[in-house]
Amino acid sequence: MLSIEAKAGTSDILYVPQDQIQRCVYIRDMFKYYSKRHVIFAFKFMRKKRVRRRNFTVYENRKLIEYYKIGDIFGDTKHIPILKCNYDGSTYALLGDKCERLNLPNYIMPFHRIVKVIAKKEF
Repeated sequence: MLSIEAKAGTSDILYVPQDQIQRCVYIRDMFKYYSKRHVIFAFKFMRKKRVRRRNFTVYENRKLIEYYKIGDIFGDTKHIPILKCNYDGSTYALLGDKCERLNLPNYIMPFHRIVKVIAKKEF
């Protein structure tokens, strides 16, 4: 069972607010029947990067990147931070005036799992 919070954007940084992290943890904990439960944060950095140049907004091309991070560590904390994810996939916890790097493990989504396909032989 996955409780997912998804963010998408055109900048190099995406944030997940504290209340949305807490909600994902609550939803995960509601389904105790399931033995495998995870809080997942999905980050999608769009192909176009928005930048300001000379008071104009322009869009630069870049590679579309998606990250899926396991956030189960937030279920045990009393003070939930703001989660920050950079374009390179690095994650940080922002709590008050502190910024601490997090090493959230990646999660492979079921639709990204490699499926072996048997090719048909031509006769």
